[in-house]
Amino acid sequence: MADNQISLPAKLINGGIAGLIGVTCVFPIDLAKTRLQNQQNGSRIYTNMSDCLMKTVRSEGFTGMYRGAAVNLTLVTPEKAIKLAANDFFRQQLSKDGQKLTLVREMLAGCGAGTCQVIITTPMEMLKIQLQDAGRLEAQRKLIGPDAVRGRAKDCTFHLKSPSALQLSRNLLKHKGIAGLYTGLGATLLRDVPFSIIYFPLFANLNSLGRRNADGSAPFYISFLSGCLAGCAAAVAVNPVDVIKTRLQSLTRGHHEDTYSGVRDCISKILRHEGPSAFLKGSYCRALVIAPLFGIAQVVYFLGVGEFVLSLLRGQIN
Repeated sequence: MADNQISLPAKLINGGIAGLIGVTCVFPIDLAKTRLQNQQNGSRIYTNMSDCLMKTVRSEGFTGMYRGAAVNLTLVTPEKAIKLAANDFFRQQLSKDGQKLTLVREMLAGCGAGTCQVIITTPMEMLKIQLQDAGRLEAQRKLIGPDAVRGRAKDCTFHLKSPSALQLSRNLLKHKGIAGLYTGLGATLLRDVPFSIIYFPLFANLNSLGRRNADGSAPFYISFLSGCLAGCAAAVAVNPVDVIKTRLQSLTRGHHEDTYSGVRDCISKILRHEGPSAFLKGSYCRALVIAPLFGIAQVVYFLGVGEFVLSLLRGQIN
């Protein structure tokens, strides 16, 4: 199905379904990414992704790998829907009489999409990170001692025994107001805008390669591979900012772990105490998360799932 034949409601449904499927498939890897990015020198619990996942299953059970998944599954639908639909909207606005967009205009469309999505992405990831990292902090507490982990958020206490997302939200709203849910907004923008600027033009150009279907659209496997490759490249490119964002949004710290007052302070302390290589922490995990996530999104678009769902809702299919 050609992309320009897909209605906006169908695009929103496509984005939501793709997000739900993708998150369910790759969430354990995302959990490993968060824990690897948050652990600092002198407080290492995990050596790599597989070690993190095995220790998580051993100490927290299989469900431990899905800590925070409920937040993602709840908010990923509007997040992905906004991201994909916004990119299409800006592409249409920037196109001249349906002509192919220049690279600069493609990048501008991606920039607009990345900016729009942070409305949902920031609170979603802020809450998810607290839930994902609770297991690492608990493991560190047992290893080092009961005083090894402490809450560092000003005027707000977060307990280690993984509170629910609702409890976290109430705590933040009570002590910090709506701004509490948008902790790390600047870092999220610094990550998601460049990501979209890289991803969408790269996907569009990769997807234009190779043979075409009769209606001019790309075969599904071309769209899938293009989504995976573009997602992987964009994810690795912005990983240093993702590390900064994860650190800033983690409200609870382990024993002797640094706290940060902002993006500059975070960069300075990471360079001073951990070296430049720390900015690559979790990069392969992030690539493994993002690549299939966006590959799946493009396949859902190709299959026209959104149009099918709309037809069911309208009673057009019996």
